[in-house]
Amino acid sequence: MKAIDHPVQPAHKWSQWLALLRVQLPLCLIFGVFVPVFILARGNLSVISSNEAIVVSTLTATIVTIVGVVSARKFGTFPGSVGVSYIFPAMAITYAIALLLILFIRAPYSGVLLSVTFVCVLTTRFVIGALEPRRDTNRYYLVPGGDVERIREELETVCVILNEPLLPNDPRAIIVADLHHDHLPEWERAFAVAALNGVGVYHYKQVWEARTGKVRIEHLSENSLGSLIPSNSYSKGKRLFDVVLTLAVLPILFLPLLITGLLIRLDSPGPMFFRQERIGYRGHQFRVLKFRTMRVAEPVSASGDLVDAAITKDDDDRITRIGRFLRQTRIDELPQLYNILRGEMSWIGPRPEAQPLSEWYEREIPFYIYRHIVRPGVTGWAQVNQGHVAGISEVHDKLRFDFYYIKNFSMWIDLAILFKTVLVVIRGIGAK
Repeated sequence: MKAIDHPVQPAHKWSQWLALLRVQLPLCLIFGVFVPVFILARGNLSVISSNEAIVVSTLTATIVTIVGVVSARKFGTFPGSVGVSYIFPAMAITYAIALLLILFIRAPYSGVLLSVTFVCVLTTRFVIGALEPRRDTNRYYLVPGGDVERIREELETVCVILNEPLLPNDPRAIIVADLHHDHLPEWERAFAVAALNGVGVYHYKQVWEARTGKVRIEHLSENSLGSLIPSNSYSKGKRLFDVVLTLAVLPILFLPLLITGLLIRLDSPGPMFFRQERIGYRGHQFRVLKFRTMRVAEPVSASGDLVDAAITKDDDDRITRIGRFLRQTRIDELPQLYNILRGEMSWIGPRPEAQPLSEWYEREIPFYIYRHIVRPGVTGWAQVNQGHVAGISEVHDKLRFDFYYIKNFSMWIDLAILFKTVLVVIRGIGAK
């Protein structure tokens, strides 16, 4: 297979070098941990080895740096994510967990040393993040045939059409084809040669998914989802984590939740809580618990009215003054800790829909019910990427996000959602 030349914008070797994890991690350990420890000990290695607090703090900072740097990089690989935005939350959470563990086992530690290494690791990683090249520097070479043209039509990205089975002479080359299409033998041979030369060959759906964070859902099939049943082992571990985390935060949140409830009662007549029938795990109904953010309305009976009443519109005049704040900060969702303890919900998963809306969506969208294969969550992949939706076209797009979450059901995507949720709450976007 011959090579075909295309003009390529040269990239600095040092910036490509900085993009490697095996380079980033040693730099963060050297300048973030070892150099600060050496300076604080005034270059006296005997002081470091003889002081138990310094030994524990240095070991802790080393482990936390490894976990934090690897985690931030992993979270940044999800579509729509900016790797640098995960550096602070990843490092802050890992340092906080390590400090809590130290306090729990009552091990000696140096607060000054841990604080200094935290700042130095953050600074080092942010400098690397500012210098490393953008993650998505690939150039996509499209093989004609099948549905591959959808990539060029639906994604704003640089694409080159390969009209002949020639290997691109481009270090950023990614070959994209509809691998379900019956290509000529010359193209099949070209795919094999490209793979042997280290050039990626991908099915067009994989590229679309990686760029958008959604799964194409023309019909429900194992080809799109890999398997129709997510990981049962992770599901059990996640359930344990949900219960432990909820029990841990309940004592902390009890007083703020009580004050919030009293403010709701003072702001408008009606109960502090809002209960609604929703469809949850494996299609079972349950009553979700939220803080009331709207005025109490008259009951409706007609099915069309039920659907309309369940949809929150832009600038909905039913929302109370304090309710708007609670929605923007997502505080109105916190009473769902009760649903988590009952096993009806998780901290993270597809949002449960009101029963009238869910029944409407099921009539309009085939296999909509499949999104109930995992427990619904307080926050989810669709919420941090899309926000609140109401129209049927938006729901179809939301379903693509939900299916992406189910396909990638793992600890990593849950942590990525957790960090993105913090950013969404701080910015106050996506709420109605």
